[in-house]
Amino acid sequence: MPIKLCHINELEDPGSRGFTLIRYGREFLMFLVKKDGKIYGYENRCPHAGINLEWREDDFLDLDKALIICSVHGALFTIDSGSCVVGPCNGRGLNPLDLHQDTDGFIYLND
Repeated sequence: MPIKLCHINELEDPGSRGFTLIRYGREFLMFLVKKDGKIYGYENRCPHAGINLEWREDDFLDLDKALIICSVHGALFTIDSGSCVVGPCNGRGLNPLDLHQDTDGFIYLND
């Protein structure tokens, strides 16, 4: 069953927002990024160290809001694919999530 996250208008463009969910009986951390009207979702987990990415609540983007940044190691990831472009990721990227948006603009995580 899909999990309702938020309305598309609740996100700045560009902007990001984190979520803590209970999924399959366990805590699951994720985040959304909105850029150019499109929504991208990733697990909130650095592929290098396994830690949360944000340096403060809902802040997953670099200063230019062009890339996703790991607050601890400074690794940079593309918004549209989650691919690591700078940092100690060794070719690994972020885990993308399966999302959909309904006709009313609400964003859901497909389970």
